[in-house]
Amino acid sequence: MKLKDKVAIITGGGRGIGREIALAFAREGADVVVSGRQRDVLEQTANEIEGFGGRPVVSVTDVGDEFQVIKMVETANESFGRIDILVNNAGIAGPTSPLSNLSRESWDEVMRVNLTSAFLCARAVIPQMVEQRSGKIINISSVAGKMAYALRTPYAASKWGMLGLSASLAQELGSHNIQVNAICPGPTSGDRMTAVIKGRATELGISVEEMERTYVEGTALKRMVDPTHIAAAVVFLCSDAGNSITGEALEISGGYAL
Repeated sequence: MKLKDKVAIITGGGRGIGREIALAFAREGADVVVSGRQRDVLEQTANEIEGFGGRPVVSVTDVGDEFQVIKMVETANESFGRIDILVNNAGIAGPTSPLSNLSRESWDEVMRVNLTSAFLCARAVIPQMVEQRSGKIINISSVAGKMAYALRTPYAASKWGMLGLSASLAQELGSHNIQVNAICPGPTSGDRMTAVIKGRATELGISVEEMERTYVEGTALKRMVDPTHIAAAVVFLCSDAGNSITGEALEISGGYAL
């Protein structure tokens, strides 16, 4: 029980990587607040957690909205009395398109959900973590935050921004015994990756199968990343074993390189 008696907020906790993190945290003894915009998927995750004895709380929250974020944090405190861990996982894939064809609205929405939300959530929990002199903040970035990613410019820019946010916060908060790290997944199996592959295949005029092979062949392991492996790394960083790790950007990508 690596996270026994810890309280965690996980944004985007209803599906994909966020769901796997929520389940892994609960299995390790944490009480979890699963946050997202779709109540039905959040409740499905909560039901799974309850099935093995966990204590989940569902918070329907648009984490790009400052006042909804404040309410989410209030809900966590009302339910469990403290917050030990924040996982900023909420994000959208955004458009697959040349930059010259993008609208200002689509750019702004990717930044709002993928980057501004992490700022808002971190800002909301930091005072409490400083007061208790402990805390963990994990920002889910991407290998796209470490490389050029043509046709996915808003997404890449938001994920590069997550790395700057993480490194800077680690320096700001280190003296308060708060660790801040980023996780950079590579191509990860699931619905979002399937949609990204389809969109990129369409834009490049190739088959979905060829596009998928391109992503897989770009990894050293020649396979997609399993989201449970990402969850396991987040558990490690949020456990006592990760207490001396901060300001890092850990790739879990199967050795992905372009």
